[in-house]
Amino acid sequence: MTLSRRDFHKIALAAGAFVAMPGGGFAASEAPVAGGTLKIVYFPEPTQLVAINTSAGGPQFIGSKIFDGLLTYDYDLTPKPSLAKEWTISPDGLEYVFRLREGVKFHDGTPLTSADVAFTIFRLKEAHPRGRAIFAQVVAVDSSDPLVAKLKLAKPSPGLITALAGSESPIVPKHIFETFKPTDNPKPDQIIGSGPFVLKEWVPGSHLLLEKNPIYWDAPRPYLDRVIIRLVNDAGARAAALETGEADIGPNPVPLADLERLKSIKTLNVDDRIYAYAGQQNQLVINLENPYLKELKVRQAIAHAIDIKALINVVLYGYAIPSPTPISPGLPKFHNPDIPFVTFDTKLAEKLLDEAGFPRKEGGKRFKLRVTTNPFNPQTYSDFIAQALSKIGIEPDIQKFDFATYVKVVYTDRAWDLSVESLSNTFDPTAGVQRVYWSKNFKIGLPFSNASHYEDPEVDRLLEAASAEPDLDKRAQYFRDFQVIIARDLPVINLVSPIQPVVGSVRVRDYAQGAEGLGGNLSRAWFKG
Repeated sequence: MTLSRRDFHKIALAAGAFVAMPGGGFAASEAPVAGGTLKIVYFPEPTQLVAINTSAGGPQFIGSKIFDGLLTYDYDLTPKPSLAKEWTISPDGLEYVFRLREGVKFHDGTPLTSADVAFTIFRLKEAHPRGRAIFAQVVAVDSSDPLVAKLKLAKPSPGLITALAGSESPIVPKHIFETFKPTDNPKPDQIIGSGPFVLKEWVPGSHLLLEKNPIYWDAPRPYLDRVIIRLVNDAGARAAALETGEADIGPNPVPLADLERLKSIKTLNVDDRIYAYAGQQNQLVINLENPYLKELKVRQAIAHAIDIKALINVVLYGYAIPSPTPISPGLPKFHNPDIPFVTFDTKLAEKLLDEAGFPRKEGGKRFKLRVTTNPFNPQTYSDFIAQALSKIGIEPDIQKFDFATYVKVVYTDRAWDLSVESLSNTFDPTAGVQRVYWSKNFKIGLPFSNASHYEDPEVDRLLEAASAEPDLDKRAQYFRDFQVIIARDLPVINLVSPIQPVVGSVRVRDYAQGAEGLGGNLSRAWFKG
């Protein structure tokens, strides 16, 4: 039997597998060659470069090259040493002991110690949208030994051991980051990590220049001399740069309509593998402070108006699988397979709106809603949702923003009604999912959190119980019960798990070092001559 790309990914993702496809990630039998400049095309332009108080894609992707984490992860999420050379977890799950490498230094020459680890953990607990849940049970970090960090927990936190990569929990220098508030972003000259590359230049609207860290703890890595990240918002321009060789690689860089054509170019590799650390999920987030959207029947009507099959084919060109629940099929241990999509039924949607007390008025309109999209997503998302709303008499007001403005409008100003978000499930539901629905994670100005302003005591109870439950079966049941309530209340309409390919030159080797994919630190990447 021959499988289509869509069927192949559907099976692989449902199995929770890392999918090894031909080309692009690793070449274990070949000896790396040192030298060269890796040119990456990237979008959207980041507003900061370290994911210490945000889960935005830019700080995760770029910061992971500058800041290392305690651990890294194999393709199946098996922890591997990084800044921590070894670690132990007590049988009751209440103590984690990390033994740090000797001689690790930040880029300014300051030794990295357990005090930096302790500071980082508590800053993540306070200010990071996902860290607020993952590290919620950490009550103390013993840093009396400079090379040993002992985390003390009030309750177990089973997701913690997979949350320690540099892209998720970057270890930052206490002596620099303690000088400003957790909600503030460091200035460019304060971007001092311990990772394989050093920030040398950041020209907004143009590029970032990273150079090889000459004192990196994992010498002779990195193999590359430098990394240039070109900030290119236009997808067509990114595709042209890759085709002409002006750029070497990019994450999700080109129009999805171009991917099949690019696969025929011998100098390029299209890597549509599924990397476990990402856990992509797209949702239509609903602002429950809007008087129309407070009504459950209105939210149900909107759900019935969205044709998911058409969305996948038209907006995403088949590079997605349906994902009707908060926890996608990519996390099969916790996904509830008994929850289907609501039926695509515009007549039923119209009936529900009438029953809610919002009949069509003169001109056929019921009311207006502001519709926006995280610019990380295809902007045609907004157009698709707008068309769906128009068919049932809701007048869409499409609003498109650059990334910084989008985050401010949605999470600070709250001047929106419906938003197509890209809130990844990541490696564990406590990290990627809880933040979206946990009432305690509604906080003005906290990006990628509970934007709906959803509150439900039973949901809070289930999420908090799951976050601290060491028994896998019990934990899974908490998450399944939680998904049933969300399907009933619809504070968010979950849409799809998108597949976001990496496109790059066949000369680029070992860019994917494990579950983080191209979002890892690139210390092992090299060019084949």
